[in-house]
Amino acid sequence: MVTSTDHINAIDVPALAATVAAVQEDPAKARVAFKVGTIWEGQTRSRSVVESYELAGQSIPRSFEIIADEPVELLGQNSAPNPQELLMSAINACMIVGYAANAALRGIALTKLEIEMRGELDLRGFLGLDDSVKPGYHEVDYVVRISGDGTPEQFEEIHRAVQKTSPNFFNLNSAVGMNPTLEVI
Repeated sequence: MVTSTDHINAIDVPALAATVAAVQEDPAKARVAFKVGTIWEGQTRSRSVVESYELAGQSIPRSFEIIADEPVELLGQNSAPNPQELLMSAINACMIVGYAANAALRGIALTKLEIEMRGELDLRGFLGLDDSVKPGYHEVDYVVRISGDGTPEQFEEIHRAVQKTSPNFFNLNSAVGMNPTLEVI
């Protein structure tokens, strides 16, 4: 039987604790690999497909599609979020998991959790018009709005924990090596 203390923020706290214990006992269980394939569908539209991921050496099937497009003003059809919006969505979603899980592990029930992120690009970099202009963000700003039965100090502790442990926060906040291979087919 599941009691209210077993699930906080709809997270199965005993299962989360068991996962933490299993990974502490056997670091091989911590290995997780994700893969996404993306195909061009014409103009600025693309379709990404998620078919599986690997956890502790085992392939686990999944089936999702993610569509991306640009707004009309950026030569797209405005049929889906653009890659920058998807990037921000992915970072926000990753951090949301961190806030909810960290709060649950501390016994804190959340009543509200939202993240708003904003970044500004200069199209001269993307268009290759000025080599001194970076094609990406110099920085992004985000605001976390959180409430629940925790104290301000507990929420600050959770905030620091998410910044320390969120994979996508790390990926955007750090230089991550890219290893490209070109296959002309």
